[in-house]
Amino acid sequence: MLDTNVVVESKQYIIVTLGIEQYGIDIGYIDNIVKMQKITRVPKAQDYFLGVINLRGEIIPVMSLRKKFNYEPDEFKDTTRIIIIKPEEQQAEKIGIIVDTVREVLTLGDDCIEKVQHDQSPDKQKYVSGVGKNKDALISLFNIPNLIGEAVDKQ
Repeated sequence: MLDTNVVVESKQYIIVTLGIEQYGIDIGYIDNIVKMQKITRVPKAQDYFLGVINLRGEIIPVMSLRKKFNYEPDEFKDTTRIIIIKPEEQQAEKIGIIVDTVREVLTLGDDCIEKVQHDQSPDKQKYVSGVGKNKDALISLFNIPNLIGEAVDKQ
C-alpha cells in the first residue's frame, strides 16, 4: 500500500544566469536585488572582488562570480544585477554578487534536487550544493555559506 502522507520539503530559489548557465540562490539568503551601479575599487582585494557599493548608507563589498569561476569577463548590461546576500549569522556582513540576469522565483521540492556528485572540479563541488530539475532545465544550486564564507573571511 502506498503511503500518501509523505511530505516533500520544498524551498524557493531565485534563478539567475551567468552566461548560459542557470544557478539557484535560496531565497532565504537574499536581502535585496539592485541594478548595476558604480563600484568603488578597493586596493589589495582579491581579483574577484570588484570593490564596494554604497546602498542606502551601507557599504557592501561586491564580487564577480564570473571572475571567481574563471568565466568570460563581466559585461554589464541593462539586465545585470547585484544580489545582496545576507549570511546566516546576524553580525556577518552582507555581500553583493554580480549576475547576468535574474530570471524568476522557483519552488523546488527535495524530490527535484540531486546532490552534487564529487567527480566535478573541486571549485564547483565546493560552491554548488545540488542540481535542481525544472522541466527540461538543470539548475546548479549555490552553496551560499561556502560561496561567500571564504570571501567574508578574507576581507
